[in-house]
Amino acid sequence: MDFISIGFGGLFLAGFLSATILPMNSEAVILLMLSQHFDPWTCILVATIGNSLGGLTNYFLGLLGNPKWLKRIGISEEKILSFEGRVQKYGYWLAFFSWVPFIGDPMTVALGFFRVSFWRVSLLLILGKFLRYLVLAFPFM
Repeated sequence: MDFISIGFGGLFLAGFLSATILPMNSEAVILLMLSQHFDPWTCILVATIGNSLGGLTNYFLGLLGNPKWLKRIGISEEKILSFEGRVQKYGYWLAFFSWVPFIGDPMTVALGFFRVSFWRVSLLLILGKFLRYLVLAFPFM
């Protein structure tokens, strides 16, 4: 799919999809758009909204999960409680790094799975994604 030809809608879609488990790279799309002289602030805003909504979709998918299911696949209760404790202790701060490739998407699912505060997760997730796109767009400003 040629995301650039559909403009900001393509950037939004690329941002959303790249925050899911689908192999997508919104950074390449925003950089290409910026090199084609699209407005940097609009690109940052659209990419942040799309990518944040994708990340929050992962969070809500995690909410559908049940920690008891982990026991059924052979994970001990001690391990589950240990992991849950770490996620609860640092969880919403992990949301800031949800933009990191490969680990960000599973982290947001885990934040929902272990019921970390939605509002804190949302705030830090959006902030992290915004700052990432701001850094990418800075040379074009």
